[in-house]
Amino acid sequence: MYAIRRVKLEPQILADLRRRQARVDARSHAAGFKAQTEWNNARQSNCIKTVRSILARMTGDLERCMYCVDSHATDIEHFWPKSPYPDRMFCWSNLLLCCAECGRFKGDRFPLGLAGESLLVDPTVDSPWDHLDLDPETGAITAAYSIESGSWSERGERTVELLQLDRREALQRSYLRTLRRLTEALDQVLDSGTPEPADLLEFLRDRDDHRLLGWLLSPRGTCLPAVARLRDHWPSVFEDMIARVAQDGS
Repeated sequence: MYAIRRVKLEPQILADLRRRQARVDARSHAAGFKAQTEWNNARQSNCIKTVRSILARMTGDLERCMYCVDSHATDIEHFWPKSPYPDRMFCWSNLLLCCAECGRFKGDRFPLGLAGESLLVDPTVDSPWDHLDLDPETGAITAAYSIESGSWSERGERTVELLQLDRREALQRSYLRTLRRLTEALDQVLDSGTPEPADLLEFLRDRDDHRLLGWLLSPRGTCLPAVARLRDHWPSVFEDMIARVAQDGS
């Protein structure tokens, strides 16, 4: 999972979503109301088709799932599930794009904290690597551990548990392939001399199918020899790359 910038909708699309939400709000407490039926009736509209196209563009050229970043994103996902939370069904801030597997794992389950806040990481709001970590030996996504607090991220734990990010072998193999590709590419560039940050980032992004650069350039990524080499021998380049990745949300 990586940080995704949510784009602003054109006024007419946003107004259409708000009208649809207002109709749902007016009917949601009536007998026989079914959130899935409401959504099914709307999903073939030009408005929802346009929203899906925009979400697809937000995921990048490969249209990967916004949760696992591995499988193809197949359908609109309601971050706050539409059945228990129909008041968010057509809210633009609540719409993501995910694969069938992540959608099946998540379903209508939605972990909440004591104050009613979401304990699931939202890639369009949060910095996922603040809560999640990557095991470079297995490729499993795990909860991040904070040395400052001396504890595991609760949101990371609940997200990993809900989406089973630490138990999907095919996903782990894919992450390991991308991680290996990135470190080999980094070593290749560093062997040729002092790298230029922008060129190095572009070179790595072309090989980053799973958007691991945010993790790779984090303190946890320096456990890898290639990243430690960049940090220790070209610290200014390393810091420049961190700033660039933070700016564009990679």
